[in-house]
Amino acid sequence: MTRKAQFVGLTFLICTLLFCGCNSSRKGDEIWKTPTEQEKAKLLKQIDRKYENPQAHFELGQLYQADGMWAQAENEYRIALSFDPAYRQAQAARVKALLALDDNAKAELLADEYMSQASNSPAGSLRLALAFQKQAMDEYALACYQQALRLAPNSAKINRQIGYYYLSKGDKEQAKHYLMRSFDLNRNQPEVAGELGRLGIRTKIPRKTEKRTKKLDKIVEQSDKERKP
Repeated sequence: MTRKAQFVGLTFLICTLLFCGCNSSRKGDEIWKTPTEQEKAKLLKQIDRKYENPQAHFELGQLYQADGMWAQAENEYRIALSFDPAYRQAQAARVKALLALDDNAKAELLADEYMSQASNSPAGSLRLALAFQKQAMDEYALACYQQALRLAPNSAKINRQIGYYYLSKGDKEQAKHYLMRSFDLNRNQPEVAGELGRLGIRTKIPRKTEKRTKKLDKIVEQSDKERKP
């Protein structure tokens, strides 16, 4: 083998080893990424494919928030809301991020704005309340629950949710009030009856009635025939 051929062969071997080493390094980097880093990478790819994806921006914001990266989180929530202005979870999370960044004035302004947006919708107010509660922002959550209740005072579900809210805060008297109201509006709620029972209030759930009566009618008809002489 000539020196030139040996040189070419050696060069090829070195390049092959380097290429394999790079690939191995990349695979190793992927393996050693934490679950959070892997999730971030996944969301960034989704955003790269479709930037106007509000859910991906929100979820990425939640990961930044969990890491204490409040500025990045707030930015992702802002982008999510630019594509979906009524994204209640992103609204609540953005207020939370702004408070964490000590931008209290803007946080208060946006909270009022979001509540105002939902002020004609009991469903929107309820979703915003649940979003604030998930972010552990009790004052805003309760204000939204009360707004939803003013819009739909005879809603068993809203009364139930407010009852559960007070129950989670250890306020048994308020919990009783709203859970009893919910149960009065809709007695077919075994889970509410159970909570009231644990609070010392006895309730009675109506028994289910048979709606399909054809089979029963046939039994009665057959019995009538048998009795006839």
